Amino acid sequence: MTTRYAVVGTGSRAREYVRAILRDHADTAELVALLDTNPGRLAYHLDLVKGFGGDNLPTYFPSGLEGMIADERVDRVVVTSPDNTHAALVARCLRAGADVIVEKPLTIDAAGTREIVEAQKASGRSVVVTFNYRYSPRNSALRQLIADGAIGRVTGIDFHWMLDTRHGADYFRRWHREKANSGGLLVHKASHHFDLVNWWLDAAPARVFASGSLAFYGAANAEQRGLTPRPPRGTVDGSSADPFLLDLRTDEDLRRLYLDAEHHDGYLRDQDVFGEGITIEDNLALTAEYDSGARLSYSLNAHSPWEGYRIAVNGTAGRVELDVVERAAVLGPEVDPSYSFTPVATGDVRVEGERLVLQRHWESAVEVPIPSGVGGHGGGDAVLFADLFRGVSDDPLGRAADLHDGVRAISVGIAGNESLATGQPVTIADLELGGF
Repeated sequence: MTTRYAVVGTGSRAREYVRAILRDHADTAELVALLDTNPGRLAYHLDLVKGFGGDNLPTYFPSGLEGMIADERVDRVVVTSPDNTHAALVARCLRAGADVIVEKPLTIDAAGTREIVEAQKASGRSVVVTFNYRYSPRNSALRQLIADGAIGRVTGIDFHWMLDTRHGADYFRRWHREKANSGGLLVHKASHHFDLVNWWLDAAPARVFASGSLAFYGAANAEQRGLTPRPPRGTVDGSSADPFLLDLRTDEDLRRLYLDAEHHDGYLRDQDVFGEGITIEDNLALTAEYDSGARLSYSLNAHSPWEGYRIAVNGTAGRVELDVVERAAVLGPEVDPSYSFTPVATGDVRVEGERLVLQRHWESAVEVPIPSGVGGHGGGDAVLFADLFRGVSDDPLGRAADLHDGVRAISVGIAGNESLATGQPVTIADLELGGF
């Protein structure tokens, strides 16, 4: 018997779930409805469904959520809407009798967390948060080393994440650029990273101190560096020679999802990253204390020339390091006329790849093999979708994430935002996150 699914929020991320249900897991999952605020994006996904051989589906607007769950006999709802809408939508789904799969982050603030937790307790339904980075083979390999005691008891983690000017800049073009929508990068992006740390340590974060600023993007920084005047949008009046501008007409999916649909709701997907109205940070540093006694030192940079992350885990018996280069460089139009962001040429100093190195006290360093993965997010998406749509298999690493994990992940970012606002350390227990 198949499980009946509805997808709520039909932006770009929803495509992966539609594909997984209709193509890879059609024997165990059935897509029965779509819901969004925008008729244009609904029409795009109806065509996508047909392209995968699916039937014409009923579509709904948010006011009809409960009716959709009842009329279409929905068992589980996949929520892929903007972050600030998660709390109300997830809570409504739970109270209407459906289980929920929600894209990270669970929500963006303490009030939203309490709303979801209270609805889950009242309904008895389940919430799964999709932390696909847990499923990436390199991250799983690091978890296994720590769980095996290869470095003893963990005393601290240094974690540095670099977003390049292809990926990082995009958060400053769209709805994420306003903290009221996304919780900023400490919540929207870094909840992935904090979840990894929580999972690697098998511990709970207790206290957080954060510092950060908008140091690269935004109108004030552009003026300071002599980059003004700037066009407000990349599509309408931008130059193809400007690497920071996005022209939605150059990508058929972006054009249909956003440019052709913007007249319905006024949402602009291609705003200038050096424009007014950005309220999130692009440079962040954070320390967190864990109930296990371990400490995290974390940083995020959203305008790096290369993308990847570096992790060092120190323990009482040694140290393990994971270095990942996901994109070695973003090339400008003077190097690549099509500006297709191709990797740098072979022979460059920095090369794409990953390396896991273990060194125990009084021993030489050894490189630990990393199994290959399939699919996006470092090879994690395919395994994640199998868990979601076929059921969680016996997994000693415990990669499937529930509501408890979702709350813990955003608790660090929520506390970090409070610390940014007050300049003081924040104790997570004081945030009142619904008992988690």
